[in-house]
Amino acid sequence: MRHLKEGSYVEVVSLPDDTKVRGIMIPCSDKKMLILKQDSGYNVGLDKKKIKEVKVLKKNKAEIKVVGSRKIKHNKKLPVVSVLQVGGTIVSKIDYSSGGVIAKMDASEFVNMIPEVGGVVNLRYRKIADIMSEDVRFGHYNLIAKEILKEIKKGVKGVIVTHGTDTLHFTSAALGFILGGVGVPVLLIGAQRSGDRGSSDGVMNLVCATHFIVKSDFKGVGVCMHKNLDDDACVILPGVKCRKMHTSRRDAFKAVNAEVIAEVSRDGVVRIISRWNNEKAAKDVKLFKEGLKVGILRAHTNLFPENVSCFKDYKGLILEGTGLGHFPARSYDASSRINEKIGEEIKKLVDDGCVICLSSQCVFGRVNMNVYTPQRELVEMGVIGCEDMTTETAFVKLAWLLSNFKSEEARNMMTQNLRGEISERSEVEGDFL
Repeated sequence: MRHLKEGSYVEVVSLPDDTKVRGIMIPCSDKKMLILKQDSGYNVGLDKKKIKEVKVLKKNKAEIKVVGSRKIKHNKKLPVVSVLQVGGTIVSKIDYSSGGVIAKMDASEFVNMIPEVGGVVNLRYRKIADIMSEDVRFGHYNLIAKEILKEIKKGVKGVIVTHGTDTLHFTSAALGFILGGVGVPVLLIGAQRSGDRGSSDGVMNLVCATHFIVKSDFKGVGVCMHKNLDDDACVILPGVKCRKMHTSRRDAFKAVNAEVIAEVSRDGVVRIISRWNNEKAAKDVKLFKEGLKVGILRAHTNLFPENVSCFKDYKGLILEGTGLGHFPARSYDASSRINEKIGEEIKKLVDDGCVICLSSQCVFGRVNMNVYTPQRELVEMGVIGCEDMTTETAFVKLAWLLSNFKSEEARNMMTQNLRGEISERSEVEGDFL
């Protein structure tokens, strides 16, 4: 098969039953396998030892080239919005002659991809990182914040950050705490569907984010993602009060225990829904300590003391409890007696200086540590209730506090509303999904 070239459209006949598969040959690191991108768009791997025959139906005449950067003409009369690439799929593209991703878009390609905003704003595009969102660490929060501040000093109208969706809400919360009442809008966007699919959502998220920055007076950190499954509008969500609620739907992100800030139609109509009060500027920028150990432990049935004691070297821990704020630490019979040991391990961590806070797995609603006796016992151990913060925001907030304040100060500040992360009251009526 040495004569075969990647990008050729072939028909492969495989043993033992002469199965025929057609597709474009794409690169494969395993020399024993042949990978084809089928007409359906899905890839299939074939064992070369079992291949009986390969027919080349169409040779690959295309050459894969990396496009060089070109200067973008700016209209001096229009405001400037900076787009910082951290990750996500919006800047990748597929070369269908080879079936593989061939290049990252340069700035001019990126702007040409969204002609809808050409007469509204000048886009300044820059890559600052290229990382899958599940691999993000505290150091990346610091990097993104510093680069945002660089853009703000240049006098931009706002900043858009492209980010993978899986931990986008962690990063939006982190930037909210680092930047405080930043004087311009900072919006994180992502894409649930890759750019080579007809259902891709990244471009519209970018278009709507741009319109919102130019046409609103919002200041602070937010998230711009699809409102629903259609391509008619996006919503602007508070960066410290939102969460990814679905693995693949385009409208996966929802506001949690808060209203959305605005809706933005694809043609640029902005409808403000709630006034987000996050304009109090921080005196100075406080970053994360990159080596700080803060953990999350989810409550479940049949926990063991070792599930808690393994955090003995950590400075902070979020217990994601059940319901109003429960965590197994009490015995009721012989089978549950081991739960007392769990309580003892929690108390040990607190006594050793670990700041422990408790959120709820329910996502929506509020933790109340005063309703049941077991909850009050947790409070007596030194566990702090997280009010109506999501687990992710509570985790980020605790890590940020411990990075910049002494443990006792951090304990006291966890229940203070610093960036709009804690609502004054919890709404129990209305649709929450």
